[in-house]
Amino acid sequence: MNGSRTEQPQALTPEAALVHPEATAADPTSRWGALGPVGLVLAGCVSVQFGGAVAVSLMPRAGAVGVVTLRLVVAAIVLLVVCRPRLRGHSRADWGTVLAFGVAMGGMNLLFYQAAARIPLGLAVTFEVLGPLALSVIASRRAVNFLWAGLALGGVFLLGGAGDGLGGLDLVGVAFALAAGVMWATYIVFSARTGRRFPQADGLALAMAVAAVLCLPLGIATAGDKLLDPVTIALGGAVAIMSSVLPYTLELIALRRLPASTFAVMMSLEPAIAALAGFLVLSQALSWVEAAAIALVIAASMGAVRTQVGRKKS
Repeated sequence: MNGSRTEQPQALTPEAALVHPEATAADPTSRWGALGPVGLVLAGCVSVQFGGAVAVSLMPRAGAVGVVTLRLVVAAIVLLVVCRPRLRGHSRADWGTVLAFGVAMGGMNLLFYQAAARIPLGLAVTFEVLGPLALSVIASRRAVNFLWAGLALGGVFLLGGAGDGLGGLDLVGVAFALAAGVMWATYIVFSARTGRRFPQADGLALAMAVAAVLCLPLGIATAGDKLLDPVTIALGGAVAIMSSVLPYTLELIALRRLPASTFAVMMSLEPAIAALAGFLVLSQALSWVEAAAIALVIAASMGAVRTQVGRKKS
């Protein structure tokens, strides 16, 4: 991407972004090919889920909102220092896009951690991923993507139903997770638009700053001076790098070259990777039901990727 907005498509309506995802994400001049952005998305998934495992140890120290605040503030500082985004020369539409991206990012994180505080982490991810899956179906222009989305959805529900099952869940927690899924789908759309309008990761840095500013008052009100504890700050910094800076940067780059529908289906890998992180970091054993669910989700994601690769080659 050469950074010249005059050579890139202009902002599309939300309806056009869903019906024609290629117009928001694909970069025909890319040298990466189809497998490059796929690798970026997978690396981002691994990073964010292992960062979530670190966040588990931080939650008792600062609470759910405090964890989100530390994560976003540290990530915003790092990105602003590294990227040093240019503030002048952007149109009103550019700023509107990055503002919407920041609101979606902050809302997604706040809602998800509120859900994780009320229902098991794996189930929270399961309900949240329904947002990107719905986006993949809405945005799809090929019937086969409905098959992959359905297969992924079956795997996600199988994973969610393993262990204690879905009965007796806190409905407020479920509502928070579903709302986080809606914000996740919104994040996907505006991440693609921001990537087209701003060079490198400048738009991401600005959006992260917007999200941090929105969350900071809530974090101070709920966690107070707990946010100043050195150990809490260190853990929060690790969570910020693993769960925000690295994955969001990789996803923003990937969305310049990968259709939003394919990206959304690949997000169904999140529950599977979360289970793997829980096994390796938190010593949480996997049952055969969970293993079967992971296999379904991986099969669906691989099918979506193969469909997209075949489409580009045809």
